[in-house]
Amino acid sequence: MSVVHQLSPGWLLDHLSFINKINYQVHQHHKPCASKNEPTSVHRDSLHMDSVSSFGSFATFIASDSTVKPENAVGRNSEMFLQKYVFRSELFAVTVPYITSSVHKECQQSNEKKDLTNGVKTEISISTLGKKRKRCVVFNQGELDAMEYHTKIRELILDGSAQLIQEGFKSGFLHSLSEKRDKCIEPITLPLDACNLSGLCEMAKHLPSLNEKELLTLQLVEDDVSVTEQDLFSRVVENNSSFTKRITLMGQKYLLPPKSSFLLSDISCMHPLLNSGKTYDVIVIDPPWQNKSVKRSKRYSYLSPLQIKQIPIPKLAAPNCLVITWVTNRQKHLRFVKEELYPSWSVEIVAEWHWVKITNSGEFVFPLDSPHKKPYECLILGRIREKTALPLR
Repeated sequence: MSVVHQLSPGWLLDHLSFINKINYQVHQHHKPCASKNEPTSVHRDSLHMDSVSSFGSFATFIASDSTVKPENAVGRNSEMFLQKYVFRSELFAVTVPYITSSVHKECQQSNEKKDLTNGVKTEISISTLGKKRKRCVVFNQGELDAMEYHTKIRELILDGSAQLIQEGFKSGFLHSLSEKRDKCIEPITLPLDACNLSGLCEMAKHLPSLNEKELLTLQLVEDDVSVTEQDLFSRVVENNSSFTKRITLMGQKYLLPPKSSFLLSDISCMHPLLNSGKTYDVIVIDPPWQNKSVKRSKRYSYLSPLQIKQIPIPKLAAPNCLVITWVTNRQKHLRFVKEELYPSWSVEIVAEWHWVKITNSGEFVFPLDSPHKKPYECLILGRIREKTALPLR
């Protein structure tokens, strides 16, 4: 994410400007159909349409620069276009909160807490507006811990966000709701062609395991590469050039940024990454944490704490590597990262950050005091401790 404003309480960040700075530029060869004595013409509009349609509705082609190449064997000029792609801004526009504060305020809570130190469950009486009856809700210890943690950081979140949001309004990065109403905003139609990479990853896990010697890194050389899904399974794919490479896979086109690589797999098959012999200065982890909602909906598979500990971070980390882990607001997971996970990886905690999600008009995406979903998430930052030699006896 790009830093829009940097103040003492924190940073105001933007996703879109960051990924659009990655330099998604693709070389496109064009051979005009013209005789030797006729001037060569290129229809920019046709290139625009081809580029947009090939990547669905996620990316848009915005510009092209052309350079004329020498005449080819049949006496015709060929041109090379440098196409640049950017992501559609409307797909990143969060205009209204996911849950409005007016809905949240329908419930008036009268808290009758008992002593927290002896672990006794707390009963809270909730009266709903428009209804006379009252019901008692019993919170478990995990929920009580979350409430206590929220109380501790609430003012920090509120004050820091207020300063950053005010700065965003001053610079014009954020806009008030009244300004947005003045503009005619058409409803956003989300793309119908979903990415199939997660399905391919699931498919790869059911294929016979290959010999580790066969898991060689795939280097992308051509500007436009068409590969089969078998070519990507269980191997690292690299783009070491200074330009974006375009991959066609199962009829869909993907852009691989310059100086980047990926492994189409999950933690069940990390041998290609380990066998590549590379280490990394920064490792960001966003584990699929276990929770009740995921269990009920079965939207995705989650990892147990033991499975997360088995991720070979020490083998992938360079000396003094910065390890960043996203954690839900469940205190059980926070304690696990701080007290078990990082010590097992020889990672020393250096900071604890809070990512506060807001709309384009500076509102929290969820009410700050919502008992269910909070507008913030936690990041635990740590560094790999240097190995010290044991003293000789």
